[in-house]
Amino acid sequence: MNPGGAPSRSWGRATSRAMGIWAASSWARTRTLLPGRPELMSVRRSPRRDLLAGLTVAVVALPLALAFGITSGLGAGAGLVTAVVAGIVAAAFGGSNLQVSGPTGAMTVVLVPIVAQFGASSVLVVGLMSGIVLLGLAYSGAGKYMRYIPLPVVEGFTIGIALVIGLQQVPAALGVKGAGEKVAVIAFDSLRLWFAHPHWAEPAIAAGVAITMLVAVRFRPTWPMSLPAVIIAAIVVATSHLTIPMIGAIPAGLPTPSMPHVEWSSLTSLLLPAVAVAALGALESLLSATVADGMSVGERHDSDKELFGQGLANLVVPFVGGMPATAAIARTAVNVRSGARSRLSAGFHAIVLLVVMIALAPAVANIPLAALAGVLLATAALMIEVSSVHALLRSTRGDAVVLVLTTVATVTFDLVTAVILGLVVAGFFALQQVARSARLQEIAIPSDEADHNAEETSLLADHIVAYRLEGSLFFGAAHSFLLALSEVSDVRVVVLRMSRVATLDATGASVLADTIARLEAREITVLLSGVRPDHERVLTRLGVFEQLAHARHVFATTPEAIAHARAHVLRASPAVTNDDHGPE
Repeated sequence: MNPGGAPSRSWGRATSRAMGIWAASSWARTRTLLPGRPELMSVRRSPRRDLLAGLTVAVVALPLALAFGITSGLGAGAGLVTAVVAGIVAAAFGGSNLQVSGPTGAMTVVLVPIVAQFGASSVLVVGLMSGIVLLGLAYSGAGKYMRYIPLPVVEGFTIGIALVIGLQQVPAALGVKGAGEKVAVIAFDSLRLWFAHPHWAEPAIAAGVAITMLVAVRFRPTWPMSLPAVIIAAIVVATSHLTIPMIGAIPAGLPTPSMPHVEWSSLTSLLLPAVAVAALGALESLLSATVADGMSVGERHDSDKELFGQGLANLVVPFVGGMPATAAIARTAVNVRSGARSRLSAGFHAIVLLVVMIALAPAVANIPLAALAGVLLATAALMIEVSSVHALLRSTRGDAVVLVLTTVATVTFDLVTAVILGLVVAGFFALQQVARSARLQEIAIPSDEADHNAEETSLLADHIVAYRLEGSLFFGAAHSFLLALSEVSDVRVVVLRMSRVATLDATGASVLADTIARLEAREITVLLSGVRPDHERVLTRLGVFEQLAHARHVFATTPEAIAHARAHVLRASPAVTNDDHGPE
């Protein structure tokens, strides 16, 4: 017999059981993330309206997909491939019935420095890694936490993205070549080069397309004028025989699937960019889904399913040469306004774009780059909601500071740095506001007698005072009034009423313990009343509650604490006894 056989078999059975439990729980979680019967049946609500909405969205998405692909550095074909593949996968597996996904301006802002530093092929690996991160967020249930990002941070980076997109289009709109990573520097150099040798064809085309789109939005917001404006610009260039930069050849159909390739040594360098891409994808997708819910009646998205769908889309897209994708707020809004009722519209929009790639690739190749620059300039202008910005700037000083700081950081540094900085500053102002809400108030003593003022006066004469602590007693609010409390004089007993304390952390409990120690060092007895169970645990761990409870100085209600305070004062009075250490 093998003496070690039994333990080995026992360990093997335990491992197999653990793996089985893990596999069962993973499959159960996967089933909750996969589309259910309601999502699948929703495509039968109104197919005609969905198909019409999908066609309308495709008209809007075509020039945007081309422009974002070129701006990212991967080419127009990558933008179209992303719109097709991510559009279908995210629509099928996402958590919103009305969401439209594909390449976006916000994503290109993050991708440009990645392409500049690591090369175009690295973007495919970054997209693959970001898809894995998004799936991890979906399985962990992180979708619900995205709603805690403050509005000024969201608006700030939206404005910053719009400014970056606009600055990125300056070279193409002027017909000059720009190179570098800092968009403001590139835009300035492009202007300098153009003024040295001005030529008006490209600026006129870009301005014409942008103005057409902005005027259409002002007077006919339901008309998708971006594609007609681009087609007219292409016809004008072709008939006038102008020699200006064009899009160039794009793939006629989806490329053959291939494995994204990058050196293993570069994976660690790409990890942080991948996390940034995933964070942006999660944030923009859930924000877009929230916008879609607000524009529709009865629609509610599932945050974790949406992250799951975006994760799958970003896992698939790199294998056909596409760029990282996310939900597109503008295209989603067009989808809702066009009468979409289910995810069939988003899927049909992707099929229309695929048909364009197969049948109209030569025609698309002859679109002027300046026309696409005009589309993105108008898109950047439409991203900024002046009324919302004005309201935030006038709401509070903290909101205004966070908005401006996030915007400037987005343009100056990068999107991830801007969001982190915005969250830190917003958290500082939130803590400051919560700290100001914390109060220490001397209260009237509960009594059965009719004359409360007379009762309170008599207690003050007995050197008893009661305070009510209100608000959050945490690291940002504890010191200001608790340390002031330790300076009370001519008092024998202090009653601290804790029932209205909303938050108590370790710092607050520590300062409270220090205050109690200072008072008792001056022979002032401290009584606590109304301590909540969750606060009791914090106080116990720091040794505050246990010491007071042992001395029987903790009470459920304030009247009980006051009765004990009276008895304590009477026992301590020289007229009664000189022993202050009797049973209480």
